[in-house]
Amino acid sequence: MPLLHIDGVFPVVDAAPDGDSVRFYPKKPDLLNRIEGKVRLNHAGGVQLRLDGIDALETHFQPQGGGLGNLHQPLRFAHAASAELLKILGFTAITRGPREIVSASTPLETKGFILTRFADTYGRAVAFTFPGAGPGRDGTDQKFDVALLKHSANYRVLDAGLAYPTFYSKLYVDIRDALAASTASARKRKRALWPLDRTNLGVRVSSLATLTDEAVLMPKLFRRLVDYLAHNDGSVSLTGFLKYLEARADRVINLRNGQVTGLDNLITVKGQTMTLTVPPEQIVFIEK
Repeated sequence: MPLLHIDGVFPVVDAAPDGDSVRFYPKKPDLLNRIEGKVRLNHAGGVQLRLDGIDALETHFQPQGGGLGNLHQPLRFAHAASAELLKILGFTAITRGPREIVSASTPLETKGFILTRFADTYGRAVAFTFPGAGPGRDGTDQKFDVALLKHSANYRVLDAGLAYPTFYSKLYVDIRDALAASTASARKRKRALWPLDRTNLGVRVSSLATLTDEAVLMPKLFRRLVDYLAHNDGSVSLTGFLKYLEARADRVINLRNGQVTGLDNLITVKGQTMTLTVPPEQIVFIEK
């Protein structure tokens, strides 16, 4: 299964990397024209990456509809995921200022490479991200298998228990299965966030602070919940949440039965308690 190998660097000063997204500057930015979809480059030729297969707790998220400001999930794990990613990429010290923006780093940048084949609807290159030099050459198609996956930052952050598996339908099945197995292992070993995870146990939403400071929850659900709260002018009532999700029309594959359905059909709401009824690694989101 080939992916495009692109060499480059990871400068982080004046950016706000988190546990599943970081800025990447290719040595040859034109290589990004070869992947599916439109990549949004900044003025210096940098692209925002979305690390494929994983989703870390949010350090800063602006809900649709506004009114709630920039929100975060419990920062203990959101910051730990970001720190782990930057450590994997070779940074030894990071200083952040307001809004999670990095003001200083040691070193100023690190070398690495990505494997990618498409961009998402936000113009981010969806990639597997690696420190240092890889087995392939810049601009060539690289064979991607489970052995190489395990060297990626994606896999290592997930294996540390600092991110949730979040799979989309373009992800190769054997890679998805390896990430799911890593998730199951991290959960069994009670690594990092997993002992406090409420995704499948249910979270009772009594205030916005439940979501931002207390409940450890799959980030996809956090984003949908705070978007819903913003839509309802900050009211925390979950009475209309399933209808809201139905209207958002997130289509998913339930791997337990192979059924294509809406995300709303995999969630229950009882009073103020929301529960995902299927483990995150058993869900595949269909790209919009």
